[in-house]
Order: sequence, then structure tokens, then C-alpha cells
Amino acid sequence: MAATGRLRVALACWDYDRTRALADGRIQPEGVELNYLVLSPEETFFRMLRYQEFDAAEMSLSSYVLSLDAEEPPFVAIPVFPSRAFRHSGIYVNRDGGVRGPEDLIGRRVGLAESQLTALVWIRGILAEHHGVPADSVTYVTGGLEQAGRTEKIPLRLPEAIRIERAPEGATLSQLLADGQLDAVYTPRTPSTFGQGRVVRLFEDFLPVERAYFEATGIFPIMHVVVIRRALYESAPWLARSLYKAFDAALQETRGALHETAALKVALPWVVAHAEETERLMGPSPWAYGLDANRDVLAKFLQYSAGQGLARGLRAPESLFAPETLEAFSV
Repeated sequence: MAATGRLRVALACWDYDRTRALADGRIQPEGVELNYLVLSPEETFFRMLRYQEFDAAEMSLSSYVLSLDAEEPPFVAIPVFPSRAFRHSGIYVNRDGGVRGPEDLIGRRVGLAESQLTALVWIRGILAEHHGVPADSVTYVTGGLEQAGRTEKIPLRLPEAIRIERAPEGATLSQLLADGQLDAVYTPRTPSTFGQGRVVRLFEDFLPVERAYFEATGIFPIMHVVVIRRALYESAPWLARSLYKAFDAALQETRGALHETAALKVALPWVVAHAEETERLMGPSPWAYGLDANRDVLAKFLQYSAGQGLARGLRAPESLFAPETLEAFSV
């Protein structure tokens, strides 16, 4: 507890426009002295999952869902989603390997950094549901995209039908794809070998594909959530609502910046046009927090996670979050 009487909270999160007001202190959670640590998602996830180093943190949605299967789940989440992304653009193939469409992936060798990465759960689910490529129809090769030897952060017990091999010692997925030893790689990060001739996106013109997916499903995939160490939450349950309100207030600032015309706040010449076009397609609050606005997206992810043998059972979306964050009070 700080000398001010406020609770000291160390929060690890990346540098997003939608969280910047928290990072620079313009918005302070009620009752909290916030220490905002700007760390990359990969580092935050590793340190929080392995060592619970922070009081609260941005967290992979997939990793959080799997953590709930522990005998004593270490975290509780609030319905704040700092990272969302369409993932059709995250499927890369070797131009010379004969994969021209999604159906050509069946029977192929596909690289993954980790089976449980949120982006890859979405990719496998979308390919199975919308393109006829079941999750067990390929052979997966796991390893680091750019650094050899990466392993799963969470122990997994996958169905026998899921075939997984390890990448050769010292090899990276990025180079294996370029050399033709892999037919495809599913990845949230662009491989370093992309654009050098052989490595291309499966959906080269991905924007209309992703727009069509949204128009058909209404889903803007959630990647990350915000979690609190369960022991801290249980000692101060008010913290869940306090953090939720602060994150939401920071998000509301973002829309105004995207629509500012007098002087552009974002280094894109047509940022206002992009914002207006996005809102015509997705509504005025595509990044909205809270359970009600995201129930269908969360339900779909939970369906994919259980269906791919990652989560042990099918959960209800409301089971993911601190109950204090699920209802708004009325005046």
C-alpha cells in the first residue's frame, strides 16, 4: 500500500494508443497507484505465466483460458481486450510448394511457434469452419519463428489425431519455409523471409477476405485480455472494476484522436478516412470492452479452443471474468 493510501499495482502491457492514457498517468484507476511497465506481449506473457511477476498484465487469451484448467487457477481476467486482429493475413506459404488455396494445405507440413497461441487457434478454427481444412489434416512442426528452440509456455495434452513434430535443432520456421522444408507457417508475426521471393501470404490480397469474414460473422478476433493475480484480486476484489473503468476511459480517448482533422495525431495521411470506413463496416465501437459486446467472439474462441483439444471443456464466456466487471450499475 502506498503512502497515499492507494494500492500499488504493477501492470505490464504494451504501448498501445488505447492504453497510452494509463501509461502516461493521465488516467488513474480509482484507489490505485499504477506502475505501467511497457513490455512486449511475448515478454509479458512469459514472465507472467512462468513467474507471476506482475500484479496485473496483458495476457494471451488462449493462455489465460488454459490456465483456468489448473487445480488452482493463478489469474482472474477483466473484459478488457487490448489486442484484436484479423488473422487471414497470418498464413504464409512457399510460392513453389503448390499451395494456391486453403484446401491445398491438407496433408502438408505447417510451422507453428506454439500450438496454443491465440492467433493460431483462430487461424486453425477459421480454416476448419470456413475453408474445409480440419485442424488434424496437417502435420505441425513447432519451433521458433526467428530464434531456434522455442517451446510451449504451457504443457499441453493434445488429441492423438493432432500430429506434431519438432523443428530440426538450430532451425527456424522462417528459414525452413523459405527453403521449402515447410509448406506453410501460421504466425502472428511476419517472417523475416517474407517478401524475398519464395515466401508469400496464402491470401495475398487479404483485406477483402478479412472484410468478407467480418461481414459474414460479425467477429473481430480477440487476441489478448487483461488478468490480475488471483491472490491480489481475492484480497482486493474492487480492483477488477477499478482497472476495468480506467482501461475503458483510456479507450474512449482513442476514437477522438483517430477523427481529429485539424492536425493528424496518427502518422497516416488518410487516417480519418480509414477510421470512418472502419466504423461504417464495424460500427462506432469495434474495440469495445465488456462481456455483452463480445459474447459471440468469446464463445467462438472457446469453441475453437475446446474443439482443437486445448481447453479441457467448453466454457461459458462469463466464466472467464471477475463477476464485479459483468454488470453496470444504474442511477
